Amino acid sequence: MKLKKQERRDAIKNEIAKNPFITDLDLSTLFSVSIQTIRLDRTHLNIPELRTRIKSVARKNYESIRSIEGNEIIGDVINVEPDQYATSIINIDEDSVFTKNKIARGHVLFAQANSLCVALIHKPVVLTSESNVAFTKPVKLNETVRANAQTIEITNKFYIIKVESYVKDTVVFKGTFKMYYTSEDEQNG
Repeated sequence: MKLKKQERRDAIKNEIAKNPFITDLDLSTLFSVSIQTIRLDRTHLNIPELRTRIKSVARKNYESIRSIEGNEIIGDVINVEPDQYATSIINIDEDSVFTKNKIARGHVLFAQANSLCVALIHKPVVLTSESNVAFTKPVKLNETVRANAQTIEITNKFYIIKVESYVKDTVVFKGTFKMYYTSEDEQNG
């Protein structure tokens, strides 16, 4: 059943409130209307496009990150609970893929995961000590990768962090990172 224009706009507003990272394509599928209709509805509702919504959320999250500058993080951090977990997303563009086959370069997925590990640790200096990674499925041009990092263990010198990256609900990358850190006292001493 198709919704009337105002009902659809109210429903779009609710969907974006629930998931600010929902795409116009997903909304058009959900409401059985064209992407152009979704864009017009978003404009009418003063809801910015996805990239702008992501950048806005990322800017707020960068304030709670101590170990790395926001412009050094690969991807956009959309959620961070310092020392516990973090999430970032990255859209795979032309610069991120091999020219011949349009498949993402492995170092892009690794860099997203690695910089996310650094970002979630609330210490002044964080360095990668070791990593064990697996690329489980190719990622293609224009796909969006969501990386989830979770702290597994903290010792007096290291964090062990598990990262899983997804395209939609499919795991495309897995890794365990051992991250070395220094405390405030070590920095000042």
